[in-house]
Parts: sequence; C-alpha cells; structure tokens
Amino acid sequence: MILLNKKSFALLVLSGCLSAYAVAQPATVNVAPPYPVKPIRAIVPFVPGGATDIMARSLALKLSEAFGQQVVVDNRAGGGGVIGAVMAKDAPPDGYTIFFGTISTLATNVAVNSKLPYDPVRDYAPITLTSSNPYFLVIHPSVMANSVKEFIALARSRPAQLNYASSGTGGGAHLAGALFLNMARIDLIHVPYKGAAQSLTDLVGGQVHSTFSQPAVMLAHAKAGKLKVLGVTSTKRLGSWQDAPPIAETVPGYESSSWQAVVAPARTPSAIIARLHREIVTALQSGELRKRLLAEGSEIGGMPPHEFAIYMRNEIAKWSKVVKESNIKVE
Repeated sequence: MILLNKKSFALLVLSGCLSAYAVAQPATVNVAPPYPVKPIRAIVPFVPGGATDIMARSLALKLSEAFGQQVVVDNRAGGGGVIGAVMAKDAPPDGYTIFFGTISTLATNVAVNSKLPYDPVRDYAPITLTSSNPYFLVIHPSVMANSVKEFIALARSRPAQLNYASSGTGGGAHLAGALFLNMARIDLIHVPYKGAAQSLTDLVGGQVHSTFSQPAVMLAHAKAGKLKVLGVTSTKRLGSWQDAPPIAETVPGYESSSWQAVVAPARTPSAIIARLHREIVTALQSGELRKRLLAEGSEIGGMPPHEFAIYMRNEIAKWSKVVKESNIKVE
C-alpha cells in the first residue's frame, strides 16, 4: 500500500484535472489566414496604354472578380522599367503586391545593364508567363526584297548601308534584330527610338528600311500596303498573317519572342503563389481575353511557377550571349 502525503496528493489531483481538461478541448488546427482580405496592387513598369498595361488591366479585372477584392493597377514608368521593378522587389512579400514584368525587365535588362539594382532570379517569386508575342520582320516597300532570303542577300551586297529601327537600345526588338544579324551574318545599322510607335511611323514614312515589330502594332500598315512583311520570328506561322514564313526556314535555329509575365516579391508564401497562378491561368483562358490574345498573334501562357523560373533563366542566358557577341552597350 502506497501512502501519499498531502503535497503529493494535491499534485496528483491537479494532474488529473489538467488531463481531463485537455481531453475535453478540441484539437488545434493550423489554418492559413484567408487570402486576400484587402486590395492587391499590380505594379506595371510602363505608362498606361501600352501592351503590358493592357494585359495588366485585363487580368486585374478578372482577378478582382475571382478574389472579391480589387486588384489595382499602379503604373510606375521610368528607367526602362527599372523604377517599377525595384518598387516591386522592395514590397512586403505578403501577396498584396504583384509585378507585371516583360522580357526587358526580367531578362534583357540583366544582359545590357551591369549595374541593374535588382536580380530577376533572386528578388522575385515567379508566378507565370502570361503571353509571348513573336515579331514580324517588316521592311519599307522601297526595299527591293520580297523574302527573308532576298533581304539577307541584299544586305550582304550592301554591308552597313541598310538599317533597322527598334523601340530602344537593349529592348526586345533590338535584340531580336541583333540575333538575326549574328545568325544571318549580315551588317545592318541599328537606329533606336524611344518607342515602337515612333519607329514604325518612320518606317512607314521611309526614313528607315526595316524593323522587328509585334503583330498588333504593324498589321494595319501591312494590310494597307504601306509595309512588306517578310517573316515571323516564331517557329510557326501566325494566323494573323499566314503569308509570313518563320525566319528559321531561312536562318535555321532562329527564334525570338517578346513576352510578359507576373511575379511577386521573393519569399511570398508558396500557397499564395499557387492561388495567384491558378486564378491568372483561369483568366487567361476566359473567352474574351483568350480570343483577343489569339487575334493579336499572341501565344497564351500559364506555365507553372517552377517552369517559368527555368524559362526566365534560359532567356537571361540567351540574351546575355547575344549582347556579348553584338557588343551592345546601354549608356
């Protein structure tokens, strides 16, 4: 027989009471807080009205409906997209800031700017590619060529006498041209502008000979006979201009596309990234948005975050090589 003193007996009673209390309580479950519970800011690093802004506003409308919270587009233009990119990088990683990046802000800027104040791979959590847009190689009707092959032959017969315009040094159109020059082994003079609209205006006016232009920008001029379309930078023909063969049929291995994507600040929780990805993909596949993108000659995105991370790293490597080989420098 075991005898308990008063102190031991009291401890035993207390222990029993605590055990009974614990059994009576429901199990504690770690539940993630609901998301979102407030508006989401969507940073666009360019002025309103451009291709990136149009995409952002189209998706913001769809996401607002899906989330029951407003997704507010915040245009922060400047520095070739750098200002908006840095603002997104420095935002809290809580899912309430997303960034609409492009080939320039997330890939080519790395290639042309050794002092870039952000690192696309380190500073952002990838969500998805939203769309990719090949370029058309277009020339002024006065240029005596009716195919990519004839244009290359003409350029070789007149080295450094023909030129090509772009929307700016180091941008997607410029590097698409630089890659073409390298692979076709021709010498054209690069004429940079401050935007695609201005460069296309001068091409229509005959001030420059050629350019690499996105379909939505130049199709009206081509249909009016003001420009000649020689080829497309994708690996297949586009429904918007079936007569343009892939440049790769003449220059094997050539491919170039402009693209847009959505990322968030690094360390944004994976559950939030997954939710954003799911809703963005649903929006991209919605009837009206899908129809518009296809009509513009875009390829609709939606790849998972890990695939987009690989894609982005490959694009950085590809264009860094082109910049080095072409000795491109941005002052």
